[in-house]
Order: sequence, then C-alpha cells, then structure tokens
Amino acid sequence: MNISIITTQEEHYKYSQEICETIELSALLRGTGIAKRTPEYIQKKMESKDAIIALDNGKFAGFCYIESWEHGKYVAHSGLIVHPDYRNLGLAKQIKSKVFDYSLEKYPDAKIFGITTGLAVMKINSELGYKPVPFSELTTDPTFWAGCKTCTNFEILQSKDNKMCLCTGMLFDPKEKPKDPPKHPFNTRVLNRLKLIKQALFLKK
Repeated sequence: MNISIITTQEEHYKYSQEICETIELSALLRGTGIAKRTPEYIQKKMESKDAIIALDNGKFAGFCYIESWEHGKYVAHSGLIVHPDYRNLGLAKQIKSKVFDYSLEKYPDAKIFGITTGLAVMKINSELGYKPVPFSELTTDPTFWAGCKTCTNFEILQSKDNKMCLCTGMLFDPKEKPKDPPKHPFNTRVLNRLKLIKQALFLKK
C-alpha cells in the first residue's frame, strides 16, 4: 500500500462526487449529524488549494478541507473522511496532522477550531494541541453556523442561540503554545460521559 497525502490539484477534481458520497454514508452508518457539502463545493476547495487528499495509487483513500472565517482570524478543518477500505490504519490522524501543519503554514495567525461529536476526532485534535472550549470562543461568523443547517441536530443549535449543541468545540491558538508537548490530556471516559449528558438533555422528548 502506497498512500500519498498531498494538497489537491486540478487532477483531483474527479474525486469530488466520491468524497461527498463517502462522507454522507459514514454519517448515516454512525447515526451522527453532518453538514452536507456538494461536489461543486468540494471542487471549489480543491481549486483554492484549501484541501488535502490521500490517494493509494490513484484510488481515493481520504480527504479533508480548510475553511477560513472572519478574514482569516479563524480556520476550521471540515469533511475529514477516510474511505472504508483504509480505516483502522491511522490514516485519519495522518491526514489531520497534514492539514493542521498546512493550515499553520497558509494561515499562520489564525486560530484553528472545530466542532465534532466523534471521540476519535477529539482525540486526534487533543494530540495536536487543541483544547475543548465553549462555542463562545469560536467564530461568530453566521456563515459558519449556517453550514450546520443540514445537520440533524441543527434545531438544538438554534434553540441554544449557537452557544451549545451535541458537538464539542475545540480550539488551537498558535499564540498560546506550540504544537509539541505538553499537550492537552485526552480523557475518553470524561468526554464520552459529557456526550451522553448532552444527548440526555437535548434529545429528551
């Protein structure tokens, strides 16, 4: 297996549809909410070189893209996905690390943030130096939050005035500390319990 993880080029536009389908299928299987993206949107990210793709001799293996908000003050990584044939190989962590380093290079002054319900993504973020934060520390750009409209949990987010949801907010501030250790400790049991508490509060009938 010879997987290369690179910044997208024009030759990668053809993977846009497969990327979208893989992201949606993954969300359905996990039963989680997701902000849907179109192949046209994914290609636009590729065109602006705000995307990273993983390929195994031309076969799609993984993907992630960058979004910037408030004139580059904040940067988010979205659409992180690994094709089912390449899971459990540590590829998600490799892609995330690659897009993280690329973001620091392209947007050196930006705070890098993300919102997720996935414990695996939280663990990767924590190892990179992110810390859990309230949504108030994330971007206030309405365009970012509008991207959550296609998520099954959007009504919860709206009811909480974009201040809380099932997702956990995580932030890396390059001015606070470097990527290298000491890193923020990751406690799976604590974050999993937090997730269950949120579900009990927000999803109760």
